[in-house]
Amino acid sequence: MPLTNQQIIAGIEGLLGHVLSDPARMASYVEEPRRRFHVPALAVAVPTTVADVQKLVAWANDNRVPLIPQGGNTGLVGGQVPLAGNEVIVSTTRLQGVREVNAEAGHMTLEAGVILEQAQRLADEAGALFPLHIASQGSARIGGVLSTNAGGVGVLAYGNARALCLGVEAVLADGRLYQGLSSLRKDNTGYDLKDLLVGAEGTLGIITAATLKLFPKPEDYETALVNVATPDDALQLFHALSERAGGRLTAFELLPRFGIEMLLQHGMIERDPAASHAPWYCLIEVSRMRGTPEGTLVDGLAAAVDAGLVADAAVAGSLRERALMWAARENLSEVQSREGASIKHDVSVPIAQVPRLIGEGSLAAARLVPGIRPCPFGHMGDGNIHFNFTQPAGADGKAFMAGADAVHAAIHEIVARLGGSISAEHGIGQLKTALLKQVKDPVALDMMRAIKRALDPNGILNPGKVLV
Repeated sequence: MPLTNQQIIAGIEGLLGHVLSDPARMASYVEEPRRRFHVPALAVAVPTTVADVQKLVAWANDNRVPLIPQGGNTGLVGGQVPLAGNEVIVSTTRLQGVREVNAEAGHMTLEAGVILEQAQRLADEAGALFPLHIASQGSARIGGVLSTNAGGVGVLAYGNARALCLGVEAVLADGRLYQGLSSLRKDNTGYDLKDLLVGAEGTLGIITAATLKLFPKPEDYETALVNVATPDDALQLFHALSERAGGRLTAFELLPRFGIEMLLQHGMIERDPAASHAPWYCLIEVSRMRGTPEGTLVDGLAAAVDAGLVADAAVAGSLRERALMWAARENLSEVQSREGASIKHDVSVPIAQVPRLIGEGSLAAARLVPGIRPCPFGHMGDGNIHFNFTQPAGADGKAFMAGADAVHAAIHEIVARLGGSISAEHGIGQLKTALLKQVKDPVALDMMRAIKRALDPNGILNPGKVLV
């Protein structure tokens, strides 16, 4: 017989010694950043050891209790919060062990509850670099970062979370512990189970620890906010600088002037970081490694000016100026909520198709909603554009959002036609499950469902997320 809610809460308390079941105490675990989802949890379990996680999961599997793994609760597609209201959230926030930091060997092993910003500091203190940077790094945790295969601004040079992970430890649906904390760069002994768990959004196992890659720390950075007339010019500039800087070109972000104006209007940056007004800007960063000459970026921009790709540029001459430029980029998502309602997309296309995506998508949205204000920005260097639209000036936000489905459909049709993806770095969660069924190859979906059935036959791990 299914357990009652009271029996579930008592069972978890018996296993762990404590459980959160009061709505007020659970509020911070169920209120996700975009406030799209409002379903309460049955309870929140906060295990303190990996062995506790194993006991909890094995018990839940035996009793068919659905579990939602959660890290820092920064996900943007609802993968980490309840869907049905009968789930128990399993928070990994207390798994904070630092098992090893070995800069000479180029890796560190951290438990799932370590905050991403702390991981960056640990690497820095060891004289190395952990290059995963996302806007929520002050609260996102390693387990969640890996479970969602987070991207960020360093993907161009270093890859996403999956590329930065050498091995994982994870509790499977029956409570067994997968001990895959390898530090090997090469291991060709069958299926890559680590890559199966990374990006699975907690539907195949609960990541409890990971071995992460470390890199040599740059001696300095060359940073500039560069005026360009069009996304086509930005694309040509990207190719020109890639040829000059190679792997030292560590960031190439696209920002619209509209975004800068919103940031200034709402006081989210202290001053305009641009050298002058332009329709578009590229935030570009080149890492200067020890022994390499200065001026790679400046020389490249000078050549771009001669070629007519660049009209003006602000080159950061201090850490404060660099921080201002990055603040403009990192606050673009938040400022849109201050301006009004916004329709958002996390999409990717082949890099060469980014200008077409922006051009065709802006026109399509304008036909559907006259006066709509496009705010496409993001990772030009890897093809991932956060193609957002702010409500027309003075419009009613609720009425604007009532037409969101038509805008979504138009953008996703263009993305599909250009060979892109409807989720570049945020994942599927519960927000995009129906859309995934529409756009994913049926054979791929069958393979994914077969893996889910094999590893979680009772369907207790994050049910209703990613696959339905």
